[in-house]
Amino acid sequence: MSKVEKAKYTAEAQAGFNHRTAMEEAARCLLCHDAPCSEGCPAGTDPGKFIRSIRFRNAKGAAETIRENNILGGSCARICPYDRLCEEACSRCGIDKPIQIGKLQRYAIEQEKIFKMKTLKAPVKKMKEKVACVGAGPASLACAAELAKAGYKVTVFDREEKAGGVMTYGIVPTRLPQKVVDHDIAQVKGLGVKFVLGKKVKPADLEAFDAVFVGVGLWGAKIPPIKGTNLKGVYAAADFLKQARTKKTFKPGKKVVVVGGGDVAVDCAVTAKLLGAEDVRIVYRRTLEEAPGNMTEFQYALCLGIGITTNMAPSSVLGTNKVEAVKFKGRPKVTEKSELKLEANTVVFAIGQGAEDFSDLAPVKLTEKGMVKATAKGKTSSKKYFAGGDIVNGGKTVVEAVASGKEAAASIIEFLQKGVK
Repeated sequence: MSKVEKAKYTAEAQAGFNHRTAMEEAARCLLCHDAPCSEGCPAGTDPGKFIRSIRFRNAKGAAETIRENNILGGSCARICPYDRLCEEACSRCGIDKPIQIGKLQRYAIEQEKIFKMKTLKAPVKKMKEKVACVGAGPASLACAAELAKAGYKVTVFDREEKAGGVMTYGIVPTRLPQKVVDHDIAQVKGLGVKFVLGKKVKPADLEAFDAVFVGVGLWGAKIPPIKGTNLKGVYAAADFLKQARTKKTFKPGKKVVVVGGGDVAVDCAVTAKLLGAEDVRIVYRRTLEEAPGNMTEFQYALCLGIGITTNMAPSSVLGTNKVEAVKFKGRPKVTEKSELKLEANTVVFAIGQGAEDFSDLAPVKLTEKGMVKATAKGKTSSKKYFAGGDIVNGGKTVVEAVASGKEAAASIIEFLQKGVK
């Protein structure tokens, strides 16, 4: 990739609020006593409280509220589906339009960074119990932060060289810059959490810990059972995004077809376009209205010249050794008689991810799909082991992973306290 392409790929697509616009937006808040927006946040970030702080020019108070409730507040400010969560619950929806909660949250965390605010403190007195968090993604980071705030010694393990999980390796930088992820992780480290990175954890590494949280995410390739998927140029979404973020030179191909209708599919398409692909197209098996992806992200993709085709499902990938084209067939009972053939050098399947085999690592019961069987509070079939995030819920949002990590942390604290008694 050229320097220009790299610059486009890493530049944040949307600007945030400055001080004036943040104050103007916060002033629109109705200061609801019951704050339905706060009820709409899975992680309990409490927008009602931090917006009130911004409105009264208390940026530090706003940042403290966000961090106390959501350690990944900077990242979530960029990638949360606000339109389906807190903003949808906003009382102003019945008047004109909801408060731009995401951008106000982003503003507060940016102020935290600019003025080097210290918003969280770990207790000086530490508990004797030690907890391991396997995986350095959102759920593990949230779990580790909650445990550290409670005084426990926590170590986070991850096989990758950098922490962050899907935030570091699975989201296009235009939507979530790495500096934002790194700033969030710095808050976790500031609580005294230890990180062991670039090493695949083994069962022996976990023996010394009193409790273990499993938050390994979903990184297994999910490719449809159609002809031609073994050809060179066929990628699973996670692998495509990871290679784009980690390789110094990554060429996506001139003609790229992305199959899927979620945010990950849009991220893959945007990545390909920004890294030099001339023709990029998203193909989804249902209508755009039925697509799980954020409409704002689809609009951004369209602005980049990325095409979107709906009601078509892949039937085969064509080529001798490399991908040359992809064939699609119409949706049953809608466009079933239709067929489509698109020339392509690269095809990316963004149709979800599967679980990798980690049965030797954690003695817990798994589902038929290889995910961990766990309760809503993160408890598994083994007393010492807890789990959360995508490996339990099948792949949802970062803010929901944060929520599950917090729930599991509460269960771990309860478990350890009972052990002390």
